[in-house]
Amino acid sequence: MNCRNRSLVGILQTLAIVLAGTSSALAQVSPSEIANPNLKAAEQTYLPQLRSLQQAINETQFPLPFVLTRYVGLDPSRQTSLDARGIEFVYFHNRVLLKTSGFYTAAFNADELTANERASRTFQEVAIPILRVIARAIPPDVNCDGIAFEIAYHARSPRRNSDYEGREILAVVLDRADAFAFLGQPGYEQQQAILNRSEIYLDAQPFALALGQKDALLLEALGDRGPVNDRPTASHASLGVTARRVSIANPRPAPAGPEAPVIANTAAIPSGLKAAASPADSERLQAQFQSQLDAFLKQDGAKFHLVDYAPPSFALDHRQIVLQLTLRNSLPFDKNTSSIYKRAAQSFDLFLAPQLKALVPKLPDDPQVDALDFSILNHLSNEKDGSEAVEFVCPWKAVRSFVEDEITSQDLINQSVVLVNGVRIHLDLERAE
Repeated sequence: MNCRNRSLVGILQTLAIVLAGTSSALAQVSPSEIANPNLKAAEQTYLPQLRSLQQAINETQFPLPFVLTRYVGLDPSRQTSLDARGIEFVYFHNRVLLKTSGFYTAAFNADELTANERASRTFQEVAIPILRVIARAIPPDVNCDGIAFEIAYHARSPRRNSDYEGREILAVVLDRADAFAFLGQPGYEQQQAILNRSEIYLDAQPFALALGQKDALLLEALGDRGPVNDRPTASHASLGVTARRVSIANPRPAPAGPEAPVIANTAAIPSGLKAAASPADSERLQAQFQSQLDAFLKQDGAKFHLVDYAPPSFALDHRQIVLQLTLRNSLPFDKNTSSIYKRAAQSFDLFLAPQLKALVPKLPDDPQVDALDFSILNHLSNEKDGSEAVEFVCPWKAVRSFVEDEITSQDLINQSVVLVNGVRIHLDLERAE
C-alpha cells in the first residue's frame, strides 16, 4: 500500500520551496545546452510541445504527488537543488528517445508488496497518466524512436527499532508506435504484450514487469527484448543506479558517474570531480559517522538552525563525497527590495560564515570527504510562496582555510559552487551587498 510517513513530510516541504521558485514555462532543457546535433534539433523542433507537456504533467492529478526532475538519482529530501526539467530527448542504446523522468512520492511497504507489485503500481499510477498527456501534446509521428519513462519512488521495510527506506527506479522504454498504441489496447493482455517486447529496468537490471500481478515474469521466457542492434548487456546495466538500502535520510547520489540515470543525455551531464569515489564510499561514511551525526543534530541542531527533516548526510555529488547540511536562515528577506545575488551574499556573510568556526569542529572529518554542501532555506516576507534555497558546495580544504583565517570569504566563494533554487550563479559578495 501507499503510505505517508515522516520522511515524506520533509520531502514535500522541501519540494514546495523549490517549486515556488520554478516557472513551468521556463523549466525546460534549452537546445543551446545540448551538444549532440540530433538531440539539439529535436529539442528545438518540439520545444513548444515540450513546454506544454511539462505544464500538463504538472497539472495532472496523481494518487500521490509526482515531481518532474531531470536526475532521478537525486534524493527528494535534498531537492533544494532540484532540476525540474524532467522532459528531454536523449540517446539510449543507439536510439533517440523522448524521456520523462521524475520522483513519485510514494513509500511502498516492501514487506507487503513485491518488487513487481511496486513497479506495476508505479507504472499504472504515473507512467500511464503521463502517456495519456503525451498522446495529447506530442504528435504520433514525433521524430524519435521511442518514448521512455524513468520514475523513482521509495520502498519502506519496517524493522524492530526503525524504518528502513530505499529508493527504487523504474525505467521503461517503449517503441514509438507501441507507446501511442498502448492506451488504445482493450485490456491487460494486449498492454502486457507491448510491455513484453519493451525494454524495462528496475534499479538498472532488466526486469519483466507483469501488470497487476504479484510476481514478475521470467526474463528467459520473453527472449530478447529491445533494439536488435544493441541488446541490453551487463555493461549497459552498469549505467544505472544500483539498488540501495539506506536510512530514511539517505544522501543524494550524483547525476553523473557510477550512479547516472539509466537513461541519460550524457552530453548534458557535467563531468565529475573525483572518479574514484563510489556510492559504497558514501554509505560507509554514513554508517561510520551516523552516531556522531545523530548526536550533533540532537545537541546542536537548534543552535545551528539545522532542519530536522533533512539530517546531515554523506552523498556522492558529481563523483565527489560531500557532507550535506540543510539550515533554515534566521534572517528574513523582502523579495521586493533584494535580488537573488544580494540574498545569497547575505545568506553567506551574515548567516553561514559566522557559524563556521563553531560548526566545523563538530563535523566528521575524514580524508575521503571532498566538500561540505550547505543548503540555506531563506524566508521571503510579503510573498505568497515565500521561500528559496541557496546552496553552497564548499571544498573541505577551503573551509578549513577560511576557519583558520587564511583566506577571505570571497576566496572561499570563488572555490565553491553556489546555486539558487538549483540554478548556479556567480557571486561577488561585495558587489552583491
